[in-house]
Amino acid sequence: MKHDELRDFLDEKVVQYNNSRFLTDDPLCVPHNFDKKEDIEISAFLTATIAWGNRKSIINSAYRLMDLMEGEPFQFVSDFDPDKTHKLSKFVHRTFNSEDLVYFIRGLQNI
Repeated sequence: MKHDELRDFLDEKVVQYNNSRFLTDDPLCVPHNFDKKEDIEISAFLTATIAWGNRKSIINSAYRLMDLMEGEPFQFVSDFDPDKTHKLSKFVHRTFNSEDLVYFIRGLQNI
């Protein structure tokens, strides 16, 4: 591919992906709901963790997870008490279950 062809190709991809219409049906829409850097990072990490399968299912599961975290992923992770996992007990996305989620949250606490 020549330099001009590559530039044109990449310019087309910018138009295709760098717009709000693309985010509507992409799991990236979840972290875009947050303003606080820490919330964005944690929501993006957890959303990426469950990002396999149908996009709509991923988005629904990620929003459900953010609801379980009361819309404040950073605060939830910071204050998480492993003895109080009942809030997360029903979370499942495909093969990722509440036990996996608790493991990830405890890991995030250590970072």
